[in-house]
Amino acid sequence: MAAEQIEKIPFGSTGHTSTRIIFGAAALGGMRQEKADGLLELVRNTGINHIDVARSYGDAELRLAPFLADHRADYFLATKTGERAGSDARRQLEESLERMGVDQVDLIQLHNLTDQAGWDQAMAADGALAALDRAREEGLVRFIGVTGHGTYAPEMHLKSLAEYEFASVLVPYNFSMRQNPQYHADLEALLTRCAEKQVAVQTIKAIARRRWTDADPDKRFSWYMPIRDPDALVRAVAYVLGRPGLFLNTTSDATLLPSVFEAAKSVTSLPDDSAMQADAEALGVEPLFIRDQSDDVRVA
Repeated sequence: MAAEQIEKIPFGSTGHTSTRIIFGAAALGGMRQEKADGLLELVRNTGINHIDVARSYGDAELRLAPFLADHRADYFLATKTGERAGSDARRQLEESLERMGVDQVDLIQLHNLTDQAGWDQAMAADGALAALDRAREEGLVRFIGVTGHGTYAPEMHLKSLAEYEFASVLVPYNFSMRQNPQYHADLEALLTRCAEKQVAVQTIKAIARRRWTDADPDKRFSWYMPIRDPDALVRAVAYVLGRPGLFLNTTSDATLLPSVFEAAKSVTSLPDDSAMQADAEALGVEPLFIRDQSDDVRVA
């Protein structure tokens, strides 16, 4: 990776070469427009060329609209729908287009498709996937992806990839999550399949420390407590970007974005597991998701 710039690689088989840091626009959800404009200028000046948002991220799509009016052609633009019924997914896609003031998004993603009942509904003849595929044929969207947050995400993504040629997947990826043997095995199987099929792999929760507790006095800009220690944050970012082919979707805590961007420019190798374990012990890092205990998702 060249010094002082974020590496760009093909985003799966889409034909787009994306920065390995993807701006997670959930950070804009509760911002005033003036502050959002400033953050988007930082994103632009950093060289990031891929934005990920969702209809459910508060006012994030609305905050993007003025920026996209001037810079739409410069960005791979992704949004998401959490709807499972076809008519609802189509409606939500149309709302996203209107809110952002664009005629087309590059990627629409089935958001957090990790439960069997929701999967069955989304994959049905009148489900979300069929509706979004028709929208793709109409030119409202170029590609379709799938996202997931809990421990079942890799397993369910493998099932989804067997059903349809999704352009991308999204999963939690950090040191603490990968210490779970079942999650690790499912994740590695997914990564192998994605490499074979040229499916882009997006990751989330790179700098997650643990879930908040009632006793925590900190201001909360994301639903989980992030890693703020500068050296540990650099290692957490490198733990993702040190593995070739992965994309890192940024945190909704905008206060940490400059640090994440700078860390991404300096990645040269994968940190040793011993260093990651030392950080986990020093900071009390815990996995955000534990199978059948804390697989729920608060926000992004």
